[in-house]
Amino acid sequence: MDFIVIDTEGRRELTEIAIINSQGKLIYEAFNQDYFKYTHQKSSGKPLKTILSDFKAIAEGKILVFHNAEHDLAVLAKSFSQLAFPFPDYQQIYCTYRQAQRALSASSYSLEYLAKKLNLKVNRQYFNREQAHVARYDAQFTYQLYLTIKRMNSTLPLPQINPFGSSRVDNPFQNHPDNSNIYHPQYNTLESVIDDIKYDQNHQSKGAVIIGSPGTGKTHLIMRLAQQRLKLNRLLFIPCPNDANTIKYHTYSSILESLNRSIPGTQFNQLEYFLANTFVGIIKSTNTDTQKIQGILNKIQDDPLKLYKILGGERTQDRRNNWDYVEKFTSDWWFKQYGAVGYAPEIIKGIVKFCRYSDPGYKQLIKKWLAADELEPAELDKIGLSSWHDEISKEDFSLDAIAVFGKLSLLHEPLIIVFDQLEMLGLEHNRSILLNFGEAVKEIFTRVPHSLIIFNLFPNRWQQLQQTFDGSIIDRISQYQVFLEPPTEEQTQAILQLKAQAVGADLTNLFTPQEIAKITQDKSSIRAVLNYAAEYFRYKYKNIPLPDRQTKISEEKDARVPLDSQLVSRLERLESQQHKLEQLLSNIAQAFNGFVSISPATSTTNLVSSTQPDLIVPSPNLEKTLAAKVRDYLLTQQEILEQDYHEAEILLDEKDIGKLQDIIEAFKQITELETDILPSKRVFPPHRLITNKNLCIGFISSCKGNQFTSRLQNFNTAVATQSQIRFILWRDSRSDAISPKTVGGKEIDKLNQTKNGEFRSFTRSERITFELLYKFVSDIYNQDLDINLETELQPAIKIAGDYFQDYWLMQAIL
Repeated sequence: MDFIVIDTEGRRELTEIAIINSQGKLIYEAFNQDYFKYTHQKSSGKPLKTILSDFKAIAEGKILVFHNAEHDLAVLAKSFSQLAFPFPDYQQIYCTYRQAQRALSASSYSLEYLAKKLNLKVNRQYFNREQAHVARYDAQFTYQLYLTIKRMNSTLPLPQINPFGSSRVDNPFQNHPDNSNIYHPQYNTLESVIDDIKYDQNHQSKGAVIIGSPGTGKTHLIMRLAQQRLKLNRLLFIPCPNDANTIKYHTYSSILESLNRSIPGTQFNQLEYFLANTFVGIIKSTNTDTQKIQGILNKIQDDPLKLYKILGGERTQDRRNNWDYVEKFTSDWWFKQYGAVGYAPEIIKGIVKFCRYSDPGYKQLIKKWLAADELEPAELDKIGLSSWHDEISKEDFSLDAIAVFGKLSLLHEPLIIVFDQLEMLGLEHNRSILLNFGEAVKEIFTRVPHSLIIFNLFPNRWQQLQQTFDGSIIDRISQYQVFLEPPTEEQTQAILQLKAQAVGADLTNLFTPQEIAKITQDKSSIRAVLNYAAEYFRYKYKNIPLPDRQTKISEEKDARVPLDSQLVSRLERLESQQHKLEQLLSNIAQAFNGFVSISPATSTTNLVSSTQPDLIVPSPNLEKTLAAKVRDYLLTQQEILEQDYHEAEILLDEKDIGKLQDIIEAFKQITELETDILPSKRVFPPHRLITNKNLCIGFISSCKGNQFTSRLQNFNTAVATQSQIRFILWRDSRSDAISPKTVGGKEIDKLNQTKNGEFRSFTRSERITFELLYKFVSDIYNQDLDINLETELQPAIKIAGDYFQDYWLMQAIL
């Protein structure tokens, strides 16, 4: 049964009453106009008859909560009697005064004493005696006292963390509670496609589109796939590309980062799993009967990961000899199967080299080499690999490399390649990226066998892709269409229970049945349910008010209430409250900000439902609530980025420029920004020229040697010839150092000696803030951040700009 909290003022008769609903909102407040204190407040005063009628209607069917119920009920009963009204027989009464006596030992049980003893707050303020004995104020603290006593009487301890605080899966390698009954048929569809690919004699790759609205659990479904299949299949996660000219390299570098992910419960990563199983497949496919190969096979065929133990101890000659043998055997097999065409033979060597070393330094060097980065001669000698040439086409190289993994997977299990977070492809400034993405996907389907290629999309983005790509692309990517519909209330309750159990709690002890129903009803997605559950948990157990949401004003007899009358009513209400606060000598500003506006009602219907549909009155606290939401998001995501910083990222300057462009496009919502590139046939570091700010920003993190030097020389020429423009060139601090004695080092010094140019190191803090800004923008458009794109986008961007006001980029563009 739902409850309301009531406080009355008056001794001989009711002079004032306030009612708080079960969500902590003030739904009714009235003053007896016959009482001498309120004779001047005609706009807010009401006849006692009207007040009692209103109260009776609101209280019907509710649990009535009072502090010192005996007193309040006596005041109400006397007032009913005074007007010859029968006093209703209220059976469900909860007295916080009496319940506090049972729950705790105290020298006093007055509302003031208990509020101070229990550190209760209303609007983030402790109890203030100067504001007490005002119905609204006392009712609000009684409400907090009621929640506290209910919590004290709970049989289970309160979780130390919010069970519902995490409502999204950022990537499938994370670990979140999973109810496998949700979307079970859709999951089975994906597994059946994997089996179809595995047993297809032609080894053709197949495409699947997972279509669902924001927050329905598309990435969560891929996480389930990872949790169930990661010891069999390699799962490769590709986020949205942001540069039209490097889409295949972006895809391949994301694949390398996925392969570097550890398999849960083991000491091995995906690439090490991949090679071990591939090597067993190679041995079996060759029917080699040499004693050495058969000896290896006998030891590892039941557990391929034993390959890393049986080849000899660390730093021994036996281990080196055995790994040389594995490398040669694998390379010879590839040559017999596919020849020595393209980059593939070298890539095969690199894969084996990566797995033979346990030293992180060696692995990092080989990972950079596999990413087609240029290494120094001494580094190449150290790992025993040849140099890629400067003129290498990273796009062609990437397609070859992805194809190598696809062909090697034929010896074991299909690859699972997932393209996710693709919503920004639909933005107008990313049109060229979208078109090139379609062509790159077509090539991947053609060249890469034995793979399930999944695309996670919103319904409207899927519709856009169908209208943009030609039929040959659409037919390949959508051989299977998997639709995710919002789950039922019963299913969302099961999800909430699973979340609660993950922190050792029980949902029914955290929330009442009415609260659970409110949390789960009429929500558009799983994420919406979890977000509201998190807000409700903070509100109920941390005394943090629920965010004010935009309210709709209801129609009565098909006639809308004119907006002007609503505004007049609100102003009259605020004026009357101000007079009252002045009489009480309270903190006017603080209380004035805390007012909740209620339109004067003329009927019981209007009192209970203080809003009418279609006419929207913005909440006075909307901006503050949005600011808190944005700040909480940024703090949470910064912690994640801090933790992931040492996950060796493959640096790509074009990717950084793409991120910069997306940030700039977002901030065009609040400021005028125009972008271009430097006009020249020379090859510059990837950059953007913000023309109306006379600012050029470039990145040069992913190259060194001759390529670094030539690009920096061209950049310096532009700096020297365009003195009206300020130039900033960034290099990630994780990139290889440039010696001051080299030509490149001297070009750095030359740039720093100019009046309008500087070479900067992209330090850890600089990088994390940059990535946080990009993630903020990306998550808005991917609707992973719960804001309204129509009404809250500009305010959210403005809040982020203020939050990062000391960051160099914000100072440059705002």
